[in-house]
Amino acid sequence: MKRKSDLLIHPNLKENGVYQSVNPSSANWEFLSFEARKMKLNQSWDFETNGNEIAIVLLSGNFKVTSSRGNWETLNGRKSVFSGVAHTLYLPRKTNFTLTCTSEILDIAYGWCKSDNDFDPKFITPDKTPIVIFGGDNATRQFNDLVPPGFGCSRIISREVYTPSGNWSSFPAHKHDERILDDSGKVIEPKQEETYFYKFQKPEAYAIQQVYTKDKEIDEILRPKNDDCVLIPKGFHPVVAEHGYHCYYLNFLAGSDQCLENTTDPDHEWIYNSWSYKDKRLPLVTSKMNSENE
Repeated sequence: MKRKSDLLIHPNLKENGVYQSVNPSSANWEFLSFEARKMKLNQSWDFETNGNEIAIVLLSGNFKVTSSRGNWETLNGRKSVFSGVAHTLYLPRKTNFTLTCTSEILDIAYGWCKSDNDFDPKFITPDKTPIVIFGGDNATRQFNDLVPPGFGCSRIISREVYTPSGNWSSFPAHKHDERILDDSGKVIEPKQEETYFYKFQKPEAYAIQQVYTKDKEIDEILRPKNDDCVLIPKGFHPVVAEHGYHCYYLNFLAGSDQCLENTTDPDHEWIYNSWSYKDKRLPLVTSKMNSENE
């Protein structure tokens, strides 16, 4: 049985600036690795993707990247996740790169996983990032689709989600822990591993996240705070934001298929047809805010 201590990972700052780190060995799963890292002006990070693809998400600050596949630089990086939309850099397998901090402080997060094919690198600026307002009533939230299905990669997916104060997110609860095909052979549920990486407006803020399976193999209620990471190895996983504080989380997923199909908890599926309005507080961030912060 998975326990809270297995699923909720607190930040642990290391000498190289990494303060969150998840890999298949530590998470006891197959595909997904995740890290978050803080850097100072002119500090560099060297990485070889080898047989993996990687997606790098700018949380705050600015960076430049020189690589065997091209060079890129952010010029209007957000000051925090609550002051704009991410820049996202996707790099395929067999890529060597150096990422250098070009601001006083840089905060980045990145996920990587096995890749079966070669793809082109992509640098996605905030103005090119799709923004979706999803859900309804007090389950309305904002998706910024950083690496969505159909992106042109092997299996990595990334999305940042904004949940306003008091609202529910990842709800009605869903799962993606077994590969299911319909009669035509279309994937209607993939088998995927997932990380939830949290940021809040103030350090005392938190969210409540449940992770549960119908057979109760996992049945935990967690309280992630700023810079915490929650692992989703299987099961349903709804979230609610503490009243008074907006909640941000960054998702990475990897597994059998590059898609976001899932299975809703049948006990709560009726809720999809009950919503009567969209929360007018959304969107909480837009790409225009990036330019205003320059």
